[in-house]
Amino acid sequence: MAEKKATTRRTASKTATVKKAAAPKKMAEILVDAENAGFRAGDVYQALSAAGTAQSVSELCKATGKSETEILLGIGWLLKEGKIKGEEGKVVLA
Repeated sequence: MAEKKATTRRTASKTATVKKAAAPKKMAEILVDAENAGFRAGDVYQALSAAGTAQSVSELCKATGKSETEILLGIGWLLKEGKIKGEEGKVVLA
């Protein structure tokens, strides 16, 4: 009987140490259509042009005041058009 109680206590203590998963980070909701993507591409292009050097996504977010999602949307548009290129984790005008 003593073994059974010890096992029960261990099981109870094991369940008490289980951690809850962190809540997923909420992403900014934006309207994804050709017009919005084109405007975000323009924002990214203007920021890169003004900087004159390669910029990271976080630097572009600060320069434009847009969310990371919006910057990535604009970068995708400009990459497809061949207007920018990737350079060591940053983007630069092509």
